[in-house]
Amino acid sequence: MSSGGIHFGDSVTQHGDHNIGIIKQQGPADPQAAMRELIAAVRQLREHVPAEDREVLDESLEAIGDGRSASPSVLRRALRNISGVAALVTAGAPVVESIRRILDSAGS
Repeated sequence: MSSGGIHFGDSVTQHGDHNIGIIKQQGPADPQAAMRELIAAVRQLREHVPAEDREVLDESLEAIGDGRSASPSVLRRALRNISGVAALVTAGAPVVESIRRILDSAGS
């Protein structure tokens, strides 16, 4: 159970009375699916940030590649840079969630 609450986009089905929690799906357990989700979210985020932030996003995506060949330190640095840009704009919320799922699936 998670105490994270209900957020936009959550689908909730309630059966019975006296329910006291919500089970949150953490997204794809497959690290490659999580990486694809992140890349798609970053591409959408690019439309909502200034040119200098797009440059940071592009450099970070290039460093990540497909996620398989990047060293853990390169991947972590790129995710940190992407997260920093995403945290500055409302449209960045899906990117931040994608990064959390990647880190969760990697056990970080």
